This record gives sequence, structure tokens and C-alpha cells, in this order.
Amino acid sequence: MMALRQSLEKLPAIAIHPEQFGILFSADEFRKELIKHIRGATQRIYIAALYLENDDAGREILTELYQAKQTRPELDIKICVDWHRAQRGRIGEGKAECNAEFYMRYSNQYEHKIPVYGIPVRGKEVFGVLHLKGFVIDDSVIYSGASLNNIYLSYNGRYRFDRYHTFHNKALADSMVRYIQEEMIDHPAVHRLCDKDKPVTKELKPVIRQFRASLANSCYRFEPQTISEEDIAVTPLVGIGKRRNRLNQRINQLISSAKDEIFICTPYFNFPKSVAKEVKKALRRGVKVSIVVGDKTANDFYIPPEEPFKTIGGLPYLYEMNLRRFAKINESNIAQRKLSIHLWKHDTNSFHLKGIWVDKRYMLLTGNNLNPRAWKLDLENALLIRDSYHHLTELFEKEATNILEHTTQVCSYKQIDKIHSYPPEVQRLLKRITRVRADRILKQIL
Repeated sequence: MMALRQSLEKLPAIAIHPEQFGILFSADEFRKELIKHIRGATQRIYIAALYLENDDAGREILTELYQAKQTRPELDIKICVDWHRAQRGRIGEGKAECNAEFYMRYSNQYEHKIPVYGIPVRGKEVFGVLHLKGFVIDDSVIYSGASLNNIYLSYNGRYRFDRYHTFHNKALADSMVRYIQEEMIDHPAVHRLCDKDKPVTKELKPVIRQFRASLANSCYRFEPQTISEEDIAVTPLVGIGKRRNRLNQRINQLISSAKDEIFICTPYFNFPKSVAKEVKKALRRGVKVSIVVGDKTANDFYIPPEEPFKTIGGLPYLYEMNLRRFAKINESNIAQRKLSIHLWKHDTNSFHLKGIWVDKRYMLLTGNNLNPRAWKLDLENALLIRDSYHHLTELFEKEATNILEHTTQVCSYKQIDKIHSYPPEVQRLLKRITRVRADRILKQIL
């Protein structure tokens, strides 16, 4: 364990003064902070997100970006979204204007254009997407697992709860911009979604394979800095695929280095095998483990019983089955208060939090869902904070309190619904996929 700690301490890092770091506590704060920074930008705006949606919130953000560009044409603005996601509608909804058409329509309305790049992580969306996150505006970074649409930005009375952190540091901002430009935008597999003559995915398949191989060897580049007692250390991490995935390695290392406590947030309870193994080992050596996960009704795929059922609506129940099984196996750890499971539920809102906090010393901020899909398929990133002198403990405890506000602690696995209590159509679906063992495949890609 000492060797693991030493390895984490030796990671190259950027020194950031605690006053340059902040936490936002709601989707509404996140939206306001993002718009404020866009309006005040003087040099650059680089955005990486799974999608920027064609809805009220998406239109507001894109309008703000275009207005900033018309006012200051010299502003370097670039947006990166997933190539596949941008060219289809939402799952379960009828045909409508896709996001790529939305970007093209906006581009045609303004003199000074903003490029929106489609990042094709794999030849098909089901096998990998752009899940790398970050909003870099001048020398500031707003980091969140959120994408850009109505629910993530708290429009129309509903929100999707995420984590939101701010950094004001040129070295960190430069490193993230360099990665977006050099490792993604500059690659021949990447094209502008606004162009009428953009290639179709089939034409790009050979170069997409090259792109994925290139991403697997990529990393954030920066000049390592000396961390004084007055600073926190921040290491940006990136990873993709099963092999040589540095981000996955650091996540496992982080959990295995824990001495006292681990606080984990995940929206979809479906740990990769290596994470489940490290959590199990941590419990055995006496580490207190707290896991915060969304209730099935707070899952973004949940469909209320009064609405027409679609197959995708079975996912929240599949995740709940995983959670119940885990809680049952760990019933004694729950009874002894070694393991705390907290279910988040707040009205009709949804839960999208991710991240790990270890021994009040290491904090992982990430869009990684800590599930097999993130582990093997998607392009993921994270910011690992090392707070050796506990400058941020009070602030992170405030965030933890905010996260736990709408949770219920599980005292026994019997509190979690079992399959016999699910709606009939859900029962039929789950029995069918478990009978043919399709659940094993689904857990790897969803």
C-alpha cells in the first residue's frame, strides 16, 4: 500500500492554489457560470461534451457562443461532440432534426462561423463514444460530467444532478486545449459536422481505427511543477480501451491505496470486475466504503409505469438488480457500518454523479461512469487532485453533504425492490434477457 501511495505522490502534476479551485452545487449554478464565462471570454473557448442538444438549453448555449464570436471574431472557439450521437435523434423518440443539422442551421445564420467537430471514437456508437469532458474558457476550466441540454442545465423545472468544478489555471487550460486540438481535431478521422460535404461513417472506418489506436497512446502534456505546502496538485488523465488504459489503472490504484475511507459516486451500478475486486479488498482490510448511486427512478433511462414502455426502460431495473445482489452479498458489512449505500432520489429529477474521494486526500473528478463500457469502449478523462495538506477538505465535505441531501441509506438488501415487484412488461423483459444470458453482454456496452 505504501508503494501505491508513493506512486500516486510521484505523478506529474500542475500546482494550483486552493483559491483557484471552486465547486458549484447545482445544475442551475453550472449553467449560469458557463454563460458568464462565455460572455467574458477574450481569447478562446474549447468545449468537449458527448452532445450539445437541439433544445432550449442547447440553443441558448450555442446562441451565446455565436454572439461572443460575432462581437469578437478573433475568439478561438471550437466545439467537440460525439460524431455518431450528433447525427441521430434521441433514443426512443421519432425522427426529428438531428444535432448536426441544428449546428449547420446556426452556422448559416452568422457571418463568423464556429466549427463543431464530430469525434468518431469507433465505427459504431454502441462500441464507443466521446465521453471526454471539459469546458476551457481563456485560462479557466469548468469540469463536469454533464452534457448540454435542457435537463443537464436545469430547464423546464427538471434537472440531472452532476458534479461541477472550476479551476483558474493557465497550465491546466493549455494542457486540455492542446489535447483537444492535437490529439482529436487535427486527426484526419475528425470532420466538421456543419459541412454539407462531410463524409459518411462507412468511408471513415479505416481512419477511425487509426484514430482509436492513436487515442490509446495519447496523454495530456504539460510541464510538471513542484507542489508546495500551499498548493494542491492536479493531474489530468485520459484513457480508452482495455489495454494500457492509464485512467483505469489510476482508478484501481486509487481504491487499492485507501487506508480509511472511500466515497464513490456512480449513476449506473455496474462496476468493472477490477473495481469490484478492489472495493471488496478495501472492505476486507477495514476501509469504510460509501457508495452513492441513483435510485432506479432517478436513472435517465427510467420510464414511469403510466407511460408507454420501451425496451430501453428496462436498464434501470437491470442496474437495480446488480445493486440488490451486491447489497445481499455485503449484508454483514452493511450491518457493521463498514459499507454505506445511499440511494439518491429527488422528485422527478435524475442522477448523473461520478467520482471517487479517498482518505480526504485524493479526489477524482471524472465523467467516467465506473462501469464496463467506460472501462473498455469510451474515450474518458479525469482530473486527479492530490490535497496532501487538506486545503480542500472542508469544501469537499460541503459537496458530499450536498450530494447526500436527497439520499436514503440502505440498511438491508431487503429495502431494494426485487424483480417480482417490477411492472409486468419489465419482468418479462428481464427474464427473457437473463434466460439467454444477454444481460452479460448488455452490462458491457450500456
